Amino acid sequence: MAKSPTQKPKPVEGLLTAAELERFVRAREIDTVVAAFTDPHGRLMCKRFDASFFLDGVITSGWHACDYLFTVDMEMNPVPGYRFANWERGYGDVHLACDLATLRRATWLEKSALVLCDTHTVEEHAPVSIAPRTILRAQLARLSATDRSAMAASELEHYLFRTSYKDAAASGHRALQPAGWYVEDYHALQGARTEDFHARARRHLAASGVPVENSKGERGLGQHELNVRYAEALVMADRHVVFKQCMKELADQLGVSVTFMAKPFADQAGSSCHIHLSLWKDGANAFAGKKELGGIACSDLFRWFLAGWIEHTEELMPFYAPTINSYKRYQSASWAPTRLAWSRDNRTAGFRVVGEGASLRIECRIPGADANPYLAFAAAIASGLDGIAKKKEPPPPFEGDVYAARALPHVPKTLREALGHFESSAFAKQSFGADVVEHYAHFYRAECDAWDKAVTDWERTRYFERI
Repeated sequence: MAKSPTQKPKPVEGLLTAAELERFVRAREIDTVVAAFTDPHGRLMCKRFDASFFLDGVITSGWHACDYLFTVDMEMNPVPGYRFANWERGYGDVHLACDLATLRRATWLEKSALVLCDTHTVEEHAPVSIAPRTILRAQLARLSATDRSAMAASELEHYLFRTSYKDAAASGHRALQPAGWYVEDYHALQGARTEDFHARARRHLAASGVPVENSKGERGLGQHELNVRYAEALVMADRHVVFKQCMKELADQLGVSVTFMAKPFADQAGSSCHIHLSLWKDGANAFAGKKELGGIACSDLFRWFLAGWIEHTEELMPFYAPTINSYKRYQSASWAPTRLAWSRDNRTAGFRVVGEGASLRIECRIPGADANPYLAFAAAIASGLDGIAKKKEPPPPFEGDVYAARALPHVPKTLREALGHFESSAFAKQSFGADVVEHYAHFYRAECDAWDKAVTDWERTRYFERI
């Protein structure tokens, strides 16, 4: 992250202007435009438009979708109890406004382009406060008011299986065939065996407006990481969701499957979404400086931002770890952090400080691969802004094995515990609005309630005969 964001950026391959899209449509190279937005789960919801129809009006006037999409569970069932949308209100529409800065080729789809949208009210075309992209935009506006911007990257891990999604579902997601059969972290040989998928993914992402850095094997059997280049926080969140969509759809086309579950197997490594973040002002990294903190040359801004981020982690934990499964990842000696501490280049810490000078940044290792990037980035920025405003001091840097530091505060161990902190947090209400906290508290509670009613394979194996 050393390059200054004010340097003239290279054109990003795959991004399109409206005029370029029109030329491709006239040449019959693009005939479909996928217009999409992100739901609270982090999934892309969309309509597929005939490209000519899109150019005739949707590109400027936008389109409508049912507001129930912000109140459904993972199975798309409307969940009662939301104020935003419910049966009593008749489940009306929201207006989707195309953000043309996100217009891009979607090369993994035939003759297709993709554009991401902001969610507005139908009548006033005002931003819908509970929409994930709106939530991040609001925090970035607060940051911009201080003449600063946030540069971010999300390192996203996944598991690859030689089992198709359809076959995996038919088998109850049992007996999946991992793409690897031994721990392949950084291994060239085992990594080469997945190039039929990962090379395609790298090429399609790079050609579709998502610049790629690299891919590599990870700790789990068939686990990999594919990294895209850092960018301004909103752009990075957009890249993140396009990346996941491309990976899943490409896997589907090839008859394989990928999962971004935080912990798909009890005996394998979890999949993370390490967030790298720094603040910039006037073309320079505002975290860099000459003050000394735990052997790091940094600015006061860095120290205050780090303190705020750490302090508010517990109460904003659902934005980093949004599912029941998320919390299975936090195990000692698992490469996932378990305690709230920071350290210089220490992978046992929840907050790892890396880089120096223009590349100095904070890496938060707490989010899992199941995190919604808009919410996770928003939580980080809101926390850091509070640290700056109040000039908070971080705890002393930790040296050694953080897993063994029993005196340090542990991250919440369940979604229900995290929900309690979130729902009662005055800071969350002040930062995001009471309506946002109410909506997402209900969202996470519905997930907890669904889990409480579920009967699992673990229970049948344990109790069927022997209880």
